[in-house]
Amino acid sequence: MTDPQPAPAGRLRVGVIGVGYLGRFHARIYASMPDVELVGVADVDGARARSVAEQHGCLACTDPQELLERVEAVSIVVPTVYHAAVARPFLERGVHMLMEKPIAPTLGESEELVELAESKGVVFQVGHLERFNAGIMELARRVTNPRFLEVHRLGTFVERAIDVDVVTDLMIHDIDIVLSLVKSNIRSIAADGIPVITEHVDIANARIEFENGAVANVTASRVSNKKLRRIRIFGNEHYYGLDYIDQKLEVVRAVPDEAGGKWPKIVTEVLAIEPRPPLDTELAYFVDAVRHRSRPLVDGRVGLEALRVAMLVKEKIQS
Repeated sequence: MTDPQPAPAGRLRVGVIGVGYLGRFHARIYASMPDVELVGVADVDGARARSVAEQHGCLACTDPQELLERVEAVSIVVPTVYHAAVARPFLERGVHMLMEKPIAPTLGESEELVELAESKGVVFQVGHLERFNAGIMELARRVTNPRFLEVHRLGTFVERAIDVDVVTDLMIHDIDIVLSLVKSNIRSIAADGIPVITEHVDIANARIEFENGAVANVTASRVSNKKLRRIRIFGNEHYYGLDYIDQKLEVVRAVPDEAGGKWPKIVTEVLAIEPRPPLDTELAYFVDAVRHRSRPLVDGRVGLEALRVAMLVKEKIQS
C-alpha cells in the first residue's frame, strides 16, 4: 500500500456486488453497522438485487458500474471467473475492496489484481472467512511452534461453487490457516484427489512439508455424508484440538508431577470459545482497515500465497 491517507469522515459508503447466497449476508451485515451506509447492491439477476435492496432501503442495479461513483468500498461476491472483470474498474477508481476467495481463476490474473490494488493505494482484503473464526483467532494467539498439523474439512454436496474444484473452494481456507500458523517456506508437497459428482476434484488430500520441519496433512471433501471441520496441532509442549463447529478448543500439555513421580502428568483443558459469526468479524475488520488505511489481516499478498500453494496442490493431483 502507499502512504496512509486520512480516514473518511462520516459513514463509510459501501456496496455489494453479487447478492446470491453469500452476498446477501454481506449486505445485511453492512446495513446493520452504525458507521456504514449500504449504498446499493448489484446482481445480474435484477429481481434478486431488488429483493435485497428493498430489505435494506438501498439502490438495486444489474450493472455494477452504477455503483462506481457512489461507493468508497465494495464487497465482490460474484463467481470467481468474473472477479477480474468486475473488480478492475473499482480498483482503477481507488475503491477499497473485499474480494471473496480465490482472487481469480489463475495466479497470473490474481497477481495483476493485487498489483493494481497496491498501485492505487487501496485496502484490498481477501475473503478467507475461517481466519475470523473465533476458535482460529484464539489458536493464532496461542500456537507458537507447530510441528504437525492435521486438518479435516468435510461437507455434504451443495450445488454452489461447483465452477471450481474442492482445493480452490474449500481446502484453500485450511492452506491459508496452516501457512499463517507455521510461518516457514514450503519444502515439498504431495497430493491426491478425485472427482465424485462434478467434473472437478471433489475430494482431496495434501501433505505439506516445511523447511523448518513442520508437516501439515490437509483433507477436504464436498461430497461427504456428514459435516466435519477440525484442526489438530502438535507442538513441542502442547497439543491443540479445535472443532470449528462447536467452538471448543482442547489444550493438552505435560506438567511436572507434584507428587514427585518420575513422569510428567498429562493435563487436558477444554475451553469454550465465545462464538461470533465469522462474517460479522471479517467485515468489521475490513471496515476498520478502510477507516484507518491499515493492512488487513488477510491482504492481497497473503491471499496470493494461499492461492499459489493451492495451485501447487492441484498440479500434484493432476500429475
